[in-house]
Amino acid sequence: MNQGDLPFIYLDHNATTPVRPEVEEAMLPYQGRICGNASSLHTLGRQSRQAIEEARDRVASAIGAGSEDIIFTGCGSESDNLAVKGVAWKNRSRGTHIITSRVEHPAVIETCRYLEKNGFRVTYVPVDEAGLVSPDAVAEAITPETVLISVMLANNEVGTIQPVGEIAAAARARGVPVHTDAVQALGKIPLDVEQLGADLVTLSAHKIYGPKGVGALWRRRGVKLEPLIHGGEHEKGLRAGTENTAGIVGFGRAAELAAAELEQYAVRVGQTRDQLEQEIMAAIDQVRFNGHREKRLPNTLNLSFEFVEGEGILLGLDSAGIAVSTGSACSSGSLEPSHVMLAMGLSPVDAQGAIRFSLGRDNRLEQIPSIVSALKETVERLRSISPFYRQPEEGGEKD
Repeated sequence: MNQGDLPFIYLDHNATTPVRPEVEEAMLPYQGRICGNASSLHTLGRQSRQAIEEARDRVASAIGAGSEDIIFTGCGSESDNLAVKGVAWKNRSRGTHIITSRVEHPAVIETCRYLEKNGFRVTYVPVDEAGLVSPDAVAEAITPETVLISVMLANNEVGTIQPVGEIAAAARARGVPVHTDAVQALGKIPLDVEQLGADLVTLSAHKIYGPKGVGALWRRRGVKLEPLIHGGEHEKGLRAGTENTAGIVGFGRAAELAAAELEQYAVRVGQTRDQLEQEIMAAIDQVRFNGHREKRLPNTLNLSFEFVEGEGILLGLDSAGIAVSTGSACSSGSLEPSHVMLAMGLSPVDAQGAIRFSLGRDNRLEQIPSIVSALKETVERLRSISPFYRQPEEGGEKD
């Protein structure tokens, strides 16, 4: 059977999501008929500008923000770069110290490494075995030279939700701005920037059934940034370049739908995720759960299967018409174990055996038997050829 003939089951929504029909419909006029540059003064240009500002209102409303504080970018990674580099360069005369965690998205980790090569000092705060950052550890790392703290709201690999509110409260008392990458949180858990207390929040459209190629950065008024891209006064002078009108419109519609359906989504997807976990654990021995049991996204499940590599499981499931991930899509070309898993204390071998199941709005309980059956067959086949595999003792406990 060809791959195209399979009833594909998609379980990689933390990597990206399909564009919803309602979003495609909203974008369509701005991909053709309404073709004006939003900076042009003619009718088509004004129509594009109006559409962008309406989308800005929708994205802002989804996070409890004012629309004037939303900056549209090309993606979540660009928003992370604008936040981290933008604050760092703007405040270099005041200090050159940044605090982040060891489990951040590569867009933050690699940006911090870049800044280290350019005169900045970065403290990478550790996490516990559940992937949780200690607010006290972050607070203790603050120095008079600290110009930024960046801790993600929800981890993309294991789904652990970080105590950003507590971190922001401690940072505010010391006058240090806080950035959080909320790309995975938007549309999955309640997100109100005022309640959260952060000063910069990264968002992305393609994680909430919007188009790829558009993101946003919410900036609290008073936080100054050095722009990354120069050449025009677009986005309040912080992001030069002709706006992606169709993409921004799609982002606005996707954010509106995500906010309206949040509670229903979280309950239904969470129940499906929990049932999937229970059935996998019942069917397969020697499986380790990765992440925090309570403080995690409702759609995310990360498991390590002992004695096999995650890549082999991924390919086996793919051949059965099931899409999963071994970690972050942004680092899938790397042969190294996940930095998130290593930071949580997993051995390189266990880290290599991790699989992320990230569910979405179209996943159903009825799909679970097919998923578990294909997974069990794949794991058993890979273990049968593994020189390290040992049968569990009779009556042994699962991890």
